[in-house]
Amino acid sequence: MPEQSHQPEHSAVVEPPSPVEHPGVDKVPLSAYPRRRSKKIWILLALAVALAAAGALLWHHLSGFVSTDDAQVDVHLYPVSARISGYIDQVNVADNQWVKKGTPLVEIDPDDYQVALAKAEAALDASEATAKSLKIDVPLSSVDTSSALELTSAEITDAEAAIQAAEKKAAAAHALVLETLAENVKAQDDVTRYRLLLAKEEVPRQIYDHAYAAAATDIAAISAARADEAAAEEAVREARSRLSEAEAQYQDAKAGPQRVASTRARALAAIADVEQGRAAVEQARLNLGYTTVFAPVSGEVMKKVVVGLNVSPGEQMLTVVPLSQVWITANFKETALKHMRVGQRATIHLDSNGRTYQGHVDSIAGATGPIFSLLPPENATGNYVKIVQRVPVKIVLEPGEDRDHALRPGMNVEVGVYLR
Repeated sequence: MPEQSHQPEHSAVVEPPSPVEHPGVDKVPLSAYPRRRSKKIWILLALAVALAAAGALLWHHLSGFVSTDDAQVDVHLYPVSARISGYIDQVNVADNQWVKKGTPLVEIDPDDYQVALAKAEAALDASEATAKSLKIDVPLSSVDTSSALELTSAEITDAEAAIQAAEKKAAAAHALVLETLAENVKAQDDVTRYRLLLAKEEVPRQIYDHAYAAAATDIAAISAARADEAAAEEAVREARSRLSEAEAQYQDAKAGPQRVASTRARALAAIADVEQGRAAVEQARLNLGYTTVFAPVSGEVMKKVVVGLNVSPGEQMLTVVPLSQVWITANFKETALKHMRVGQRATIHLDSNGRTYQGHVDSIAGATGPIFSLLPPENATGNYVKIVQRVPVKIVLEPGEDRDHALRPGMNVEVGVYLR
């Protein structure tokens, strides 16, 4: 029988199943899928690299930059106070008005101080006349103690000069009496006028009381002035009496050390009187100058007084705010001060106008803010909890940054400091 060939079943070639065809769908070759996956991988890798670079840049920026919103605009306020007492006669500025340094702000009634200056000048003239009569301009060593006749002659001359001085003093006292009487008339008129206004409740009681006290003071001043006039006239009589005695003693004058010592003592007393009179005149002139109050710095005027008030020495009349001298006090956490140094660049953002100003670190406070409070914190307790403290840092603006003076003291700002 012929041999029949038998082929095993597993050796048969199996055809792969044909793909299912869907109508309306384009056929995509199988080789395109790996290319698409490779493109997506590259895109993802590029995004990862970009994110890593952005993260590195952000970390670099944040590590070299610290900021805080606990910051305020500060400035030194200049309170303007009176150096003398008196009645405010005129106020030359309005609230929130910008003034330059040296601008007259307030004027106090100068009448009383003009009278005081005239009185001091009159007293100085009298002292100088007395000193001249004692020949204090001549060295004391030139006094000739060997001749009683010359000493007595000098006394006669001194007595004549004393008469002239006493007459000047009497004339000055008489002028003061007249001036005080005129002031009393004015004060009485003020009392009458204010009494009528007080009855109508148009002025406060304080103004009437002040006018009444001024009138009473003037009455006392009149009595004192008349007493001074009487004393001056008595001094004239005494000087003339001294002249008569000197002339009577001229014939039998005797030289002696007592006379020399007396002359020296009177000369020294006259010198002291002249110096005291000059000091009184200078003080009266200063007080008269203090009646006009000037601006100590350039800035805006706030909390001003009004006309009609009576002020005392040291009483504040207004405040000048120098807006061109503002700075920023930024309270940074103590953990942010590790790399902060003086001179580092800073930015200041103001919410009121949305502007960012340029500045730099001027100084770092020597203690935290709570240390300067009225009741500093006491941490010596059993339940201590560590709290991050804030340290004030002074930020000054670069020149020309705040020309419009938009930064006002007390405003809150956001401050950033570049540590690199």
